[in-house]
Amino acid sequence: QVQLVESGGGFVQAGGSLRLSCVPSRTIFNFNAMGWYRQAPGKQRELVAEITAGGRTTVKDFVRGRFTISRDPAKNTMYLQMNSLEAEDTAAYYCYAVSSVTTYWGQGTQVTVSS
Repeated sequence: QVQLVESGGGFVQAGGSLRLSCVPSRTIFNFNAMGWYRQAPGKQRELVAEITAGGRTTVKDFVRGRFTISRDPAKNTMYLQMNSLEAEDTAAYYCYAVSSVTTYWGQGTQVTVSS
């Protein structure tokens, strides 16, 4: 069983920044892809960004230019750098990791942006 441990969420004013971290219990290169979803109250979960094993990144239009996904193999950690945060970014953010057989999920970390 793989565990994904997220951290970095919190409360921030609009225009501020946060960096989310996700540390898997296996090396990040065990996974075909890793990324972040988010879910706001009353809304469906939506993909925010993804990074493949080869390092190719995808960032959804609604956060492009403000959010950056990256990883640090030396720390076995994936990051989501979130800048220029808006009230609409308020949500629970979930890390995921895709292996050859299944997708693993973290427990979620709350991001609250005050306007």
